Amino acid sequence: MVLLVAIGLMPRACPAESDSRIVGFTVEPESVVLVGPDSLRGLLVHGQREDGRTVDLTHQVSYRSTLSDYFTVNRHGVVEAVADGTGDVEIVFGERTVSVPVQVEKVTVPHGYHFENDIIPVLSKYGCNFSGCHGKAEGQNGFKLSVFGFDAKADYDALVKQGRGRRTFPAAAGRSLLLTKASGFMPHGGGIRIIEDSREYKVLKGWIAAGAPFGDADAPLVVRIAISPHERIVDTNASQQLRVIARYSNGRELDVTSIAKYQSNNDGLAAVDAMGMVRIGKVAGQVAVMANFNGAVDTFQALIPRKQRIDNYPAAAEHNFIDRLVHAKLKKLNIIPSAMADDAEFMRRAYISIVGTLPTAEEARSFLADAEPEKHRRLVNQLLERPEYADYWALKWADMLRVDRQALGHKTAYQYYGWIRQSLAENKPLDRFARDILTLSGPTSGAPQVSFYSVVGGPNQLASTVSQVFLGVRIECAQCHHHPFDRWSQADYYGMTAFFQQVSRKGTPRGEVMLAEGDPETKHPRTGAKIYAHALGTEMPEKSPEGDRREVLADWMTSPDNRWFARNAANRIWAQFMGRGLVEPVDDFRDTNPPSNPELLDALAQYLVEHDFDVKELIRAITASHTYQRSSQPNETNEQDEQNYSRALLKRMDAEVLFDAVSQVTGIDEKFRGVPYGYRAIQLWDSEVDHYFLKLFGRSTRKTVCVCERSDEPTVGQVLHVLNSSEIHAKLAHEAGQVTRLVNANKSDADVVDSLYLTFFARMPNSDEKSTALNYFKTTDSGRRAAAEDLAWSLMNSLEFVFNH
Repeated sequence: MVLLVAIGLMPRACPAESDSRIVGFTVEPESVVLVGPDSLRGLLVHGQREDGRTVDLTHQVSYRSTLSDYFTVNRHGVVEAVADGTGDVEIVFGERTVSVPVQVEKVTVPHGYHFENDIIPVLSKYGCNFSGCHGKAEGQNGFKLSVFGFDAKADYDALVKQGRGRRTFPAAAGRSLLLTKASGFMPHGGGIRIIEDSREYKVLKGWIAAGAPFGDADAPLVVRIAISPHERIVDTNASQQLRVIARYSNGRELDVTSIAKYQSNNDGLAAVDAMGMVRIGKVAGQVAVMANFNGAVDTFQALIPRKQRIDNYPAAAEHNFIDRLVHAKLKKLNIIPSAMADDAEFMRRAYISIVGTLPTAEEARSFLADAEPEKHRRLVNQLLERPEYADYWALKWADMLRVDRQALGHKTAYQYYGWIRQSLAENKPLDRFARDILTLSGPTSGAPQVSFYSVVGGPNQLASTVSQVFLGVRIECAQCHHHPFDRWSQADYYGMTAFFQQVSRKGTPRGEVMLAEGDPETKHPRTGAKIYAHALGTEMPEKSPEGDRREVLADWMTSPDNRWFARNAANRIWAQFMGRGLVEPVDDFRDTNPPSNPELLDALAQYLVEHDFDVKELIRAITASHTYQRSSQPNETNEQDEQNYSRALLKRMDAEVLFDAVSQVTGIDEKFRGVPYGYRAIQLWDSEVDHYFLKLFGRSTRKTVCVCERSDEPTVGQVLHVLNSSEIHAKLAHEAGQVTRLVNANKSDADVVDSLYLTFFARMPNSDEKSTALNYFKTTDSGRRAAAEDLAWSLMNSLEFVFNH
């Protein structure tokens, strides 16, 4: 509940917000109860503007305590207990004053310190137990803490029972190494972490002086935290104070704003400081700020519109549900989408996105000359049936499923890749594709997907990999400790592990078989408690499923009611076509990394489910949308937009796609080691084929399933290589190459220029480009062929060639 105050006449000058725009404000909470010594509660003040928007006034109002003997309130709106009693905090804004009643109780009751509730949060706040400090595997300078404080007992022993009693010294608490090093009074490799006389310093000192107790074993623990506000529309260059309230197992609530950890998922849009103050930048978009306290997390989401409001927002054509949901978001952000791409842009983009291949000059001429209104849809259908579709998407899946020759051997890796490619060629539904991998049992001969188990490893690795590949969730952190940025606990991790504990492979006279049998136990590595097989986000049952547990996992995972699987698949496919995922990175779904357009992600996932997990159907829907078909040229409203699909994003072609493009436009194929001449890079099943270009341009090594294995970020080295590579120059100048053939074909200079532009860019040159090229042909002293080679070289070194746009 909050107090609403109507504001009448406002003062002429009011900080930050224009007086004329503020019509009221609310205070949260409406009353404060402080229990125990050192208890506190922060207030939030929300201003209501005349346009209906809510803004943060927490640091723009003034506060005063009516009875300062009982509590204090600082200029940031934080109320702290002093003595038992009651009073009011007055919040003043302009000519209005609001009173919030405050009750203070049990201040004289001694603080009952609890190591996990009081001390670990301080160590976490200042990074003492992070992997870069004392939380690393070997510790730091003889002092080791569990990473993120997941093992309170071990941390307590390290602080109190180890170090010859010097780390905590109750007889003279201020001389304890924990305090003297952290506050900088003694040399400390981590520098000054905690300021003397700060609230956190006093907590540590008080705990040590009280004898450094571990605390009551039955003490209430944190159940969850709640961040306030949970979401808000915030102007660019504005700010928003957050408050974080922890709820304990006994129902008690404490303000932990000052001791929680914060992290923005996009510092370019918004930064957050140690006290939960979010400062919005200059760019419109959507940002999430995570708060973490003692393993519990919650998220604040801010929608940041452009300041320039568009009163008469233009009606944008909508082809399908994608456009409707994208346009709804853009309208909220005051962003107008770019114009539609022309036929040449669409054609080149579709070729690269669907088959990882450039259109030939002949294909480009034919498409551009076609006046059929349905030619876009027809082109997509044609591309989906080309063999390059299976080649290119098999390359993508080979990265995710780790077709690794070094780990599997030549023959086995080749067969594994072949199974993946054949599944794509026959358009196997994605749910069946996943099930065929997960539930494999019986003879492994003739079942190449068994290599998934070979390359991934044991139950722990299988749990992590299946979650990341098929659900888009990274749970590997929870193997050792509660996930620092998500809800997953060790029990969740080992619940997934239990699904794979039955799996074994045995040799028989008729060959190897894969079995899933017995009822092996899975135990919590720290507590020793039994863990039964249960999927992420579900309750742990009283026992693991009977029979092959993987069947139960596959049923749950591919169920139409399971949002994880369909959302992950839809997001990965969307990212391939749009340049970035709705969740980015695409394999990092978590509550603290929400989708930029959750309604659109849900709709894409539902579309995939309704079409029986047919990937091609989703591709048809995406490519038919006006959102996909927009130009990459920005307008004044969307030039800084990178996350809302108001325009096509520039994306450097994948390493294999780009090298195939180089070979195609020069007309000279590459000979890769171990495969016949004429094989294209997107057909390579072996990611270890020795090739400098592919390595330089970020080909995946397939050592993990993380999307970070592949890079499409441009580098200076890549630019220099395309500029200066003798191998690329040899292709351009080859006697049998494309340029030589064009020059020798008795074509006019104008025809040669047209053909080169169609070959490299799938479009005709504009008048300026053509005039410049023809003038160069006429004035160069190097000859016609050299002029054509120079033009081809310049086209290859352009952004238009290297990027999908």
